[in-house]
Amino acid sequence: MNYIRITTNIVLTVFLLISGQLAVFGQKSNHDLNRGYKGYLFAYFTGNQKSEEAIRFAISMDGYHYLALNHNEPVVNSSVISETGGVRDPHILRCADGKTFYMVATDMVSGKGWNSNRGLVLLKSNDLIHWSYSAINFQKRFAGQDSLLRVWAPQSIYDDVAKKYMVYFSLKHGSTPDKIYYIYANKEFTDLEGEPKQLFFSPDNAACIDGDIEKKDNKYYLFFKTEDRVPGIKIAVSKSLTSGYQLQSDEYVQQTTRPVEGAGTFKLNDGSGFILMYDMYTSGLYQFTKSTDLKNFKVIDKEVTMNFKPRHGTVMPVTLPEIKRLISQFMTADAVLQTVNGTGAVRNELVIDTVKKTVCIPLTPGSNVKLFKPEFARLPGVSVVPGKKVDFSKHVLPYRITIIGHKPVWYTLSTMESSPPKTLEHSESDVK
Repeated sequence: MNYIRITTNIVLTVFLLISGQLAVFGQKSNHDLNRGYKGYLFAYFTGNQKSEEAIRFAISMDGYHYLALNHNEPVVNSSVISETGGVRDPHILRCADGKTFYMVATDMVSGKGWNSNRGLVLLKSNDLIHWSYSAINFQKRFAGQDSLLRVWAPQSIYDDVAKKYMVYFSLKHGSTPDKIYYIYANKEFTDLEGEPKQLFFSPDNAACIDGDIEKKDNKYYLFFKTEDRVPGIKIAVSKSLTSGYQLQSDEYVQQTTRPVEGAGTFKLNDGSGFILMYDMYTSGLYQFTKSTDLKNFKVIDKEVTMNFKPRHGTVMPVTLPEIKRLISQFMTADAVLQTVNGTGAVRNELVIDTVKKTVCIPLTPGSNVKLFKPEFARLPGVSVVPGKKVDFSKHVLPYRITIIGHKPVWYTLSTMESSPPKTLEHSESDVK
């Protein structure tokens, strides 16, 4: 077993919003029915370039509005933890003891080919910051795997009958379709024990990948991507974690006609239902849906904001101390300032100078600067306080940004009228 310490990369990044405005973070409900959980941690990767095949984190206070940590840069070094140099499809889990965390991920660099990977990565942490890790190559670890072409999208779940952690994933051997298998991890979560066994048997013997299990009312709901007819997400249900899965319906549950993969489900802390999200991998989009019964799903994209573009990932509820720990480790003053909102603010033209400690906030033409009141994401352990009465009639105002565990930082905020967009007649780059 190896060990690393994650460090924070301070990189200035102007985030692009996926949908609408980045909302001020706040709870959608005052209820908290889920063991003191106050927010969510989203683990994801971002693309098919090797630099994008790495674990990244984002947080949310309500499950709908997400803010990238560490400037959307990796929180774990893929080249250190993996055999291939890249990891994809991270799944994060809180252990039954409530204080230990497991992650599993595909050990893969897609640039080497879709049949190039042979294993997965197991990770373990007690604080979400420092992670121990083990890379498992199935052809080296298990007998009879000579024809193995790929190991994809692992996830883990606690088996309260076996009292062990089950890891499940898809395997493809030779010309046979991908099938979802499972195996148990050892007590230390550093290795796998026994032999892989098939978890789900497709009635059409079609390829099945990207398994995701959610437990509800003593039943296990297995979401998976099937390649029969038109590829899409279906659900199989069983009263047993490791056997007996039958299709809940022959219908797909994604709420789009575009290609999807990477289903991820999580229960909302306020008890209002479940979120099913999935990667619209050919569209550069990520769709969120909501359900109360894990049968019917409604698109809630208009309620969701992210200042990053995720690929296949998972969400886990977290407590307030855990959120503060993540913020202290991975949040910086300029990242907080990038969440600026306010009537007339044009965020996609925001300019932050981390050396001079200045922020220029363009306002739409005709905005009343005297009435402009900047607002920032409300995050635990973070405060953004003006140095004097908020009045931008002179266009300049000092602000103090304090992040838990760090000394306060002062930035000078200024406003200016946003430039009108260039037209074809005025853009030199368009006529060359």
